[in-house]
Amino acid sequence: MSESTAAFLYLVSGVLFILALRGLSHPTTSRQGNLMGMVGMAIAVLTTLFLAEPSFGGLLLIVVGIAIGGTAGAVIARRIAMTAMPQLVAAFHSLVGLAAVMVAAAALYAPESMGIGTVGAIHGQALVEMSIGVAIGAITFTGSIIAFLKLDGRMSGKPIMLPSRHAINIALAVLLVVLVVWFAISESHLVFWLIVLVSLALGVLLIVPIGGADMPVVVSMLNSYSGWAAAGIGFTLQNLALIITGALVGSSGAILSYIMCKGMNRSFVSVILGGFGGDSGPAGTQDLGDRTIKQGSAEDAAYLMANAAKVIIVPGYGMAVAQAQHALREMADKLKEAGVEVKYAIHPVAGRMPGHMNVLLAEANVPYDDVFELEDINSEFSQADVAFVIGANDVTNPAARDDKTSPIYGMPILNVDQAQTCLFVKRSLGSGYAGIDNTLFYKDNTMMLLADAKKMVEDIVKALDR
Repeated sequence: MSESTAAFLYLVSGVLFILALRGLSHPTTSRQGNLMGMVGMAIAVLTTLFLAEPSFGGLLLIVVGIAIGGTAGAVIARRIAMTAMPQLVAAFHSLVGLAAVMVAAAALYAPESMGIGTVGAIHGQALVEMSIGVAIGAITFTGSIIAFLKLDGRMSGKPIMLPSRHAINIALAVLLVVLVVWFAISESHLVFWLIVLVSLALGVLLIVPIGGADMPVVVSMLNSYSGWAAAGIGFTLQNLALIITGALVGSSGAILSYIMCKGMNRSFVSVILGGFGGDSGPAGTQDLGDRTIKQGSAEDAAYLMANAAKVIIVPGYGMAVAQAQHALREMADKLKEAGVEVKYAIHPVAGRMPGHMNVLLAEANVPYDDVFELEDINSEFSQADVAFVIGANDVTNPAARDDKTSPIYGMPILNVDQAQTCLFVKRSLGSGYAGIDNTLFYKDNTMMLLADAKKMVEDIVKALDR
């Protein structure tokens, strides 16, 4: 295959990747977007194979690798629960980072096969690209592992504060720059592996101080890092498809991180530097009165909603864990049949991952026109008779709006407390992912429905039928 034909095919795959991202921006076009992305990747892979013209042995290794990776991916995708999607994404990001490190090492030890020079005489530009790519890849690898462990509950979700951590991080960053320059000048294999070791340590130190409530932003940030790592290695390999794909992933991940930072009132610069969330102190000493709650039943909830004119449903991670989306749609359908206006309100980071709740509701065939983002529906809570919160905790906590001493103060929330009545479905009065008390539980207009989300909604549906 000629280089001009390969360049054209890489361009086609790049356009398909862009169209895939556009399609994934809305539930109605997400399937089409996924299809375009898969076709684009198939074109890129086949073009690379035909351009490289590998030997029979090399082709066999490639086929075996694709078979192993494809089988593992298919099995994981079929078995993974939607509630575990954030940690799965973090785990996959770690593999992208590790792949960048391995490709850079291969380029260092076999530069002739990459077309970047010979051993001891690698092109200076390639050395710079290689060192930057391997540094970002190593940071992504260990950072993603820490994010996975925290999200999966295998490591404490609380911030782990190391003494003088900022000074240590700055020192490591300066050392990393020095090593990159040294490697570009000397092409030393020892310096290369020192870059890897320092980057691996930096990845851990950047993520461990970050609390569990900020993990959704971390995952998005690491997604961006993995893209830039791939793009850096793409320059080393002189592979246009890898450069385009990496740049798209890196830029889209950065944009998503910015959107999430706005949704959680975080500093985008602090996110990039890994220094956010870690200095938050304990929740303020807000007066919660006698901390008494008003507890209700499925019959109470059914009566209030059946006699309401407008109900706004707020799904959260608890709904995902209980797999209550199908029962919730059935409840909404019955309310609509009774003449009740029903809408769904989605917080940008509901479910620990952007779009998580939208996917679950789409899975239950909830009409897209009934689902609204925070900025589009927040003003309607004051006109709603009932706000039905199912498993959403931190994103409905009034402390984020009212208590300046709260660690989550300033984070935009869904103003469910402004509805005439707030029905809150939750297993217990435990804190959310941020680890702080939700003052909403104790407000006069809140009725707690303490039970498994799916069981409670199913009981409400039965009560609506009576």
